[in-house]
Amino acid sequence: MPPAYLIVEIEVKDSQAYKAYTAATPAVIAKYGGEFIVRGGRVETREGAAPAGRVVVIRFPSYEKACAFYDGEDYADLLALRLSVTDSRAFIVEGAD
Repeated sequence: MPPAYLIVEIEVKDSQAYKAYTAATPAVIAKYGGEFIVRGGRVETREGAAPAGRVVVIRFPSYEKACAFYDGEDYADLLALRLSVTDSRAFIVEGAD
């Protein structure tokens, strides 16, 4: 079963509230077997439009686990918090075997 990646482009509007979000997410991500691959850091655009802000990539053991995390009750309140203090785009991509 191939891994899956949750890729999120995040433009932070309230840095204090976002800090609370980033402090709480690692434990929930780990519960679904996820791990951070990218969590901010330098970005150099080579093609197309630059990301609006931070780029985050989280690897999960499967597409199903990634969806279960994102859609699950454990993440619902955190997602609502993130959506209230950021502008973002998120997508789940199935990786290669």
